[in-house]
Amino acid sequence: MKRTLTVAVTLTLLGAFAAPARAQRAIFVVRHAERADAGMNATPDPLLSAAGRARAERLADLLLKAGVTAVYATEYQRTIGTVQPLAQRLGLEVQQVPAKDVQALIARIRRSKPSDVVVVAGHSDTVPEILKALGDPDPVTIAADEYDNLFVVVPRRGEAPAVLRLKY
Repeated sequence: MKRTLTVAVTLTLLGAFAAPARAQRAIFVVRHAERADAGMNATPDPLLSAAGRARAERLADLLLKAGVTAVYATEYQRTIGTVQPLAQRLGLEVQQVPAKDVQALIARIRRSKPSDVVVVAGHSDTVPEILKALGDPDPVTIAADEYDNLFVVVPRRGEAPAVLRLKY
């Protein structure tokens, strides 16, 4: 009986991994790294601070072997700068999407192949919207001084995606 149960569980798990996802294998979603203006005399399109550039390098180190096939960022320097080190190391282009058009971003992601692994850099107000649009049922908030979240979204056929919130 125990052996039958083990075989049944194994086959179920293999079937879950073999079934094509409705979008990609995984989507990594991050908020941009630390801004150079740190909120003081805020400009509409600041570069990353030294801490932000270091965080962008850590993100690149972390995701370098994750099988990333596409990298998206909003049109702002801080989001592009957050994912640029990873894109450069992988020989990919950062695809820019308007920050105000989350639905267009989601449509582009959904057109990806089931085997794709996607990285998206957004903002404290767009990351929760992106996660919700990807099917995450849990509300997400990101504090103004919180730059270290890495959300991992794994689509699952016929149900809400698995979403992990990590720190990097």
